Amino acid sequence: MVLDKLGSSLKNTLQKIAKSIFVDEKLLNELIKDIQRALLQSDVNVKLVLALTQRIKERAQKEEVTGLTKKEQLINIVYEELVAFLGGEKQDIPIDSKQPFTIMLVGLFGSGKTTTAGKLARYYMKRGKKVALVGLDVHRPAAMDQLKQVAEQIKAPYFINKESKDPVAIYNEINDELQKFDLVIVDTAGRDALSEDLIEEIGNVNQTIVPDERLLVISADIGQAAQKQAQAFHDSCQVTGVIVTKMDGTAKGGGALTACAVTDTPIKFIGVGEKVDDLESFNPKGFVGRLLGMGDLEALLEKAEVAISKEDAKDLEKKLLKGEFNLLDLYSQMEAMNKMGSLGKIMEMIPGMGQLKLPKDALKVQEGKLKTWKHAMNSMTKEELEDPLILDGSRVDRISQGSGVSVLDVRELLKQYKQSKKMLKMLKGGNPEQLMKKFGKKGLPGMGKLKF
Repeated sequence: MVLDKLGSSLKNTLQKIAKSIFVDEKLLNELIKDIQRALLQSDVNVKLVLALTQRIKERAQKEEVTGLTKKEQLINIVYEELVAFLGGEKQDIPIDSKQPFTIMLVGLFGSGKTTTAGKLARYYMKRGKKVALVGLDVHRPAAMDQLKQVAEQIKAPYFINKESKDPVAIYNEINDELQKFDLVIVDTAGRDALSEDLIEEIGNVNQTIVPDERLLVISADIGQAAQKQAQAFHDSCQVTGVIVTKMDGTAKGGGALTACAVTDTPIKFIGVGEKVDDLESFNPKGFVGRLLGMGDLEALLEKAEVAISKEDAKDLEKKLLKGEFNLLDLYSQMEAMNKMGSLGKIMEMIPGMGQLKLPKDALKVQEGKLKTWKHAMNSMTKEELEDPLILDGSRVDRISQGSGVSVLDVRELLKQYKQSKKMLKMLKGGNPEQLMKKFGKKGLPGMGKLKF
């Protein structure tokens, strides 16, 4: 998980509130110290941490309790202040406002601009946009080749010119061709530091392109230094937003996120992994929800919409109403799960599931089973996929031998299918509370109103 240690510390803090008998001054002071410790360990600026925790303490002491228990109100205050701390409302990019919509990426060497250009292109291509990549880094020897490689990986059109050393001239030559795209993403040159010649070049390119968004790509591992960089780039080319990369691999991510927020430069995206799909739009409410174990349904639904088309969803709904759910449908669901990302990341987004301390090894085993089951299904006939009830012992043995999957794994797949079908029947006409009781649970923490 992104900022795993910070998330664990904050969840433990909320558990302390939930388990306490009274919300008194002693508990409040312990809570404040826990939050301060967690944020400081994530490299957040000391002054910002003190100001944040002071606001939490003042609100907890002064605000009247209305419609909530005192514990619920305290948790709500922590949530609201952390959201405000990270920028407040989500800042969307209105790419449908004109054609082509142009995004220019700026940043220093090593921040991951070119890789991020590919991830950003992939993000919008998956949402049905016609995207082109433009390489204007004329100084770094391998920059053009890297952009070409990234573009070919995601099958996006790209424009580069290895001969010219004038980024303005390169852009002017291709400007007419770019008019047929919905979105144009421009990769610019970086430096080891924000020097005068880089500022001048960015200024010239900015005046020529007149981009609709100027996004600063910054690496999370620079921590609090992000504030100085964000401010300097903002002064030089009026940056409209920030993309924070490498959020999955550093404890300094908290410092980078909050440093950008205090410059009033909204964070638009965060890089959460090395894969081309590991880019998420940044929503402070959802991000804090995940940190606190409350989930992020908006991000989950966004991933689901990309993973499965509306037509496929309607088709599946019709089948479920008729009771026709089969292994082909289960296979489609598994494919959609793969597109949505790792099981661990999906679990973080489901309300309540982030609070469960599920072993990472167990999640990896489950992901491995999904791959194994797919191999088994690839060895089945169309008839068997459409009517799993015909799968007797001899057919199971044949599938096992043909796919290289054990008989036990094939039988586990069939068991999973039967459980899924049974659950869907319950959901079809059912009451969620009764469904949870049938599974022997009273409900999951974080679902509906929290009760302490």
